[in-house]
Amino acid sequence: MSNRTGPHDQTKTRTLEASPSIVQDAVMPTYARLPIAFEKGEGCWLTSTNGVRFFDALSGIAVCNLGHAHPDVAMAIGRQAETLVHTSNLYEIDSQRRLAQRLAALSKMDRIFFCNSGAEANEAAIKLARRFGHNRGIENPVIITALGSFHGRTLATLTATGNPKVQQGFAPLVPGFQHVPYDDAQALETAIRDTPDVVAVLLEPIQGEGGVRIPLPDYLRNVRRLCDDHGLLMMLDEVQTGMCRTGAWFAADHTMVRPDVMTLAKALGNGVPIGACLARGEAAKVLDAGSHGSTFGGNPLACAAALATLQVMEKQDAPRLAQARGAQLLAELRVGLRDLPMVVDVRGQGLMIGIELNQDCSDLVTRALEARLLINVTAGRVVRLLPPLVITEEETTQLARQVIALIRDFAAQHTAKPS
Repeated sequence: MSNRTGPHDQTKTRTLEASPSIVQDAVMPTYARLPIAFEKGEGCWLTSTNGVRFFDALSGIAVCNLGHAHPDVAMAIGRQAETLVHTSNLYEIDSQRRLAQRLAALSKMDRIFFCNSGAEANEAAIKLARRFGHNRGIENPVIITALGSFHGRTLATLTATGNPKVQQGFAPLVPGFQHVPYDDAQALETAIRDTPDVVAVLLEPIQGEGGVRIPLPDYLRNVRRLCDDHGLLMMLDEVQTGMCRTGAWFAADHTMVRPDVMTLAKALGNGVPIGACLARGEAAKVLDAGSHGSTFGGNPLACAAALATLQVMEKQDAPRLAQARGAQLLAELRVGLRDLPMVVDVRGQGLMIGIELNQDCSDLVTRALEARLLINVTAGRVVRLLPPLVITEEETTQLARQVIALIRDFAAQHTAKPS
């Protein structure tokens, strides 16, 4: 690692202007893209089309948990691409069967439906919950979700998402959803009692897009109890938190809670699109032939990538890596920012870190880009860090130093205005 430029090195050797080869005129402007494109990656590092190296503290939004271009994953993808990429789910897929067995063993779930993204995995969970209700004679089943949540951008997952801003302009939304405050078991209990025909509760173990909100330790246990008491499905969206990101294979493992349905995507294929909806018990028997499907879901290429990803994570003990480097990063950030009144909180679990400020700090993303660092600001005022789990001790210190410098500089230029 010694030959790599650290994220704290401010020396500019080349321009950061966008390459003239980047043509976006024909692309729908659904993203406010930053003026940079990348052509290769290695570990925690990305190289732009202009040859500038950046430290990726976002992992493609919690996707490349093993870093970029991991050799074992790359080899598995290449080998599979030379053999067979796709056949469709009209036929048996041996690698899909093996992947399902491996995931079932890790999660203690029974059956798995494969798709291509987190939104699709959550769509599968929503359909499963509705059919679960219909099987019980409930004509208009209701799913309870949380305010501040994010579950996707399809119409159903958009409706499940507890954020009016992302729903704006897409009415009429899908009926059958009720939102309650996050991390409030009493509010959930009241909603279950007062809302007819509730069949499931869908939650994130930690809210990612909502600002890295970590609930109280007993929250998920109380949700599990309420679901058991009322015969509801407990469904956990582990799209961002799963695959060792929080220091356990799945974030729910920290509280020893096992859901009835769990969704995965993002890091499952380390960059190759793949999603999964896992179910156990009665929930695992709800969907049958013809009730749901996906043309590309769990095809040989995606499953090869996912199998290789799991193998590397197990070999390297990825949960332990996330715990160790996450604890280091959290401690260094807390020490470096403890005297800033602007900093409301520095929180995290594993390598899922949020630094909450008392005012909007969205322009920190651009400032970080100028310093060759890729970060994210979510919920307007929370700096979110999701570095690859393979980050070294030295790189972790470098990352902490640069983030501290960015926030301290931002604080020096802005008068804090508590809200």
